[in-house]
Amino acid sequence: MTVRRILNAVLVIVSLSCSFSGLGNSSAPYEPRPYVQITHPDWAKNATIYQINTRQFTPQGTFAAAQEQLPRLKKLGVDILWLMPVHPIGEKNRKGKLGSPYSVKDYYGVNPEFGNLADLKSFVNAAHSQGMYVILDWVANHTAWDNPLAEKHPDWYEKDPAGNFRPTPWWDWSDIIDLDYSQPGLRQYMTEAMKYWVKEADIDGYRADVAGFVPVDFWENVRRELDSIKPVFMLAEWESRDLHARAFDMTYAWSWHEAVMHTVRHEGDLNKLFIYYSWNESAYPKAAYRMTYIDNHDANAWEGTMYERFGEGLEAAMVLSVVGEGMPLIYNGVEAGNDKALAFFDKDPIEWREHHFSQLLTRLNQLLEGNTALWHGEHGATMVRVWNDQPNHVFSFLRENDRDKVLVLINFSSAAHTVTLEGQRAVGEYTEYLQGEKFSLSRAQRIEMSPWSYKVLVR
Repeated sequence: MTVRRILNAVLVIVSLSCSFSGLGNSSAPYEPRPYVQITHPDWAKNATIYQINTRQFTPQGTFAAAQEQLPRLKKLGVDILWLMPVHPIGEKNRKGKLGSPYSVKDYYGVNPEFGNLADLKSFVNAAHSQGMYVILDWVANHTAWDNPLAEKHPDWYEKDPAGNFRPTPWWDWSDIIDLDYSQPGLRQYMTEAMKYWVKEADIDGYRADVAGFVPVDFWENVRRELDSIKPVFMLAEWESRDLHARAFDMTYAWSWHEAVMHTVRHEGDLNKLFIYYSWNESAYPKAAYRMTYIDNHDANAWEGTMYERFGEGLEAAMVLSVVGEGMPLIYNGVEAGNDKALAFFDKDPIEWREHHFSQLLTRLNQLLEGNTALWHGEHGATMVRVWNDQPNHVFSFLRENDRDKVLVLINFSSAAHTVTLEGQRAVGEYTEYLQGEKFSLSRAQRIEMSPWSYKVLVR
């Protein structure tokens, strides 16, 4: 027998053996593992997050002054407080008089502009006493030029072709230099620094700056290490499904923000909203939290005020950020109707004033807290489109579970529209939550929607 015939005979025997050995398992079901393998803190399931730009939050720009505002934030319905970076700021290549909080000179230090470690601890303790949680903004991708690590561990940094430290490429980030996460020593240092603040200041997690620029496996290890101390909440400044598996509770919904801006700027085109929610439902696991926002420090400083970005559709966008899927972010000053772009590198305090946005957000946050259909991720109900006869102008959807039902209509146009909802699911007796009026909805009923108006119907 030739070698070829011997090999062919062996292959036939192996093939038959594999076929018969698999017969007993052919009907065995495939059991998928959950994609999200981290456990979200229970207190995050119906939370609202609030970003504090400490420098601009109060005239004093300190933790102590911010602490005095905690009762007001509690009344607003805030649950998670995100503090922008608290560390000393680099002086070499600094931008502006005070510099960027994202140019970190010492990961174990507190910026004296804001106070000291005792002041930060006092802020955290006061927040905890009022049932709120605190996360710190963490800058893992880069440091200030004069961070001592650059001198002690120059091998922990990326270099340009000439062997020099380099800022993050493509942007004007000249006040920082990039770290190199192929270095085990850097990974260990950064992990221990993040653990320090959980242990020392009792913080409840982190918002990770440009999280996607840092390897995912680093974040996954950090999450395990932090959870071994206490359950933490992790927010990634990035939009990627892989960060949800074993590292982050929540990622930015950048594309939501872009879709809503497109919608208010291009009346008669809701398609980008449909794309976002379709993508969110199909591409992201149900257990993933997404952060929806109308403003944050980057958008406010570099993309225009919320009024410039959303125009007359601002309130409609604000409502959708809370009652649609996703955890809503309130950037400090939104509740006061802040209409200026806050300086990023210098002192520029928010001009606080009474504004109806405060009452609107308070009411919406109260609804979010108590209505289980609006809770986040797998704790809440999936948005289901309710078709209407004005599909290019009025966005209508339903969120419903065994306990609660919320029907939302938003007119994303400058013209009044009268709409009829299609199908049977929306029929019923409701209360319009924000106005308090009873609302009986039959299948053929016409609903009047004034320009840029919204209805949040609760049953």
